[in-house]
Amino acid sequence: MPEGEDASANERATERDDAAALPRDSVRETYDRIATHFASTREYAWPEVDAFVEEWQAQAEPTAVGLDLGCGNCRHAELLAPDCATVIGLDVSRGLLETARERSAEREFPVALCQGDAASLPLASNTVDVAVYVATLHHLPTRAARRASLDDLARVLAPDGRALVSAWSTAHDRFDAEDGFDTTVEWTLPGGEPVDRFYHIYAPEEFEADLEASDLEILEWEVSSGNCYATVSGAQSPPK
Repeated sequence: MPEGEDASANERATERDDAAALPRDSVRETYDRIATHFASTREYAWPEVDAFVEEWQAQAEPTAVGLDLGCGNCRHAELLAPDCATVIGLDVSRGLLETARERSAEREFPVALCQGDAASLPLASNTVDVAVYVATLHHLPTRAARRASLDDLARVLAPDGRALVSAWSTAHDRFDAEDGFDTTVEWTLPGGEPVDRFYHIYAPEEFEADLEASDLEILEWEVSSGNCYATVSGAQSPPK
């Protein structure tokens, strides 16, 4: 469920002591509820994703398989489509997948949509050549789930595959914290109704540590616009 790195009138982050008391299995229901409004505010790809895809295009093969993991309305799948034989858009929210279906039809780019869990991907091993996993990892409610998701991304990546992973971090100017923490970010629907969404806000060092402990190999990483970004490869990638 990708979302922009900057605050908007629709969302407000609030550190809450009771964040852990929120239902941890409610991500799908939350995004089904806000899907149409949320997708309408996510028009353009992030520049960091643009740069990652542009660099990958130089080595893209005609048979490439792309994955937009946590695809939302598939704005990033749209970037992958011209250089991939197949692009998969995977999201836990059926409502967001419907917005992706509408976008792909209107803009005429092919994408195979799949409802699934980012911590247990319904994909074969060693099959994905390029993946974008943007602003979704931080919605998984436990460190174990986040680690499982990173390991499963490593599993599905082809030996020479690449992925871009991002998550919100404490480096964002909306937060005043050094250590990672659980919180909620409020989405405001038309009419003013607030909807809480669970987030884990990563400390940059924590983000790097989770990647290092996973089956992924970090090729490079940075903090940009308050988000952590890492370009990674799968565990079975050949030596560089």
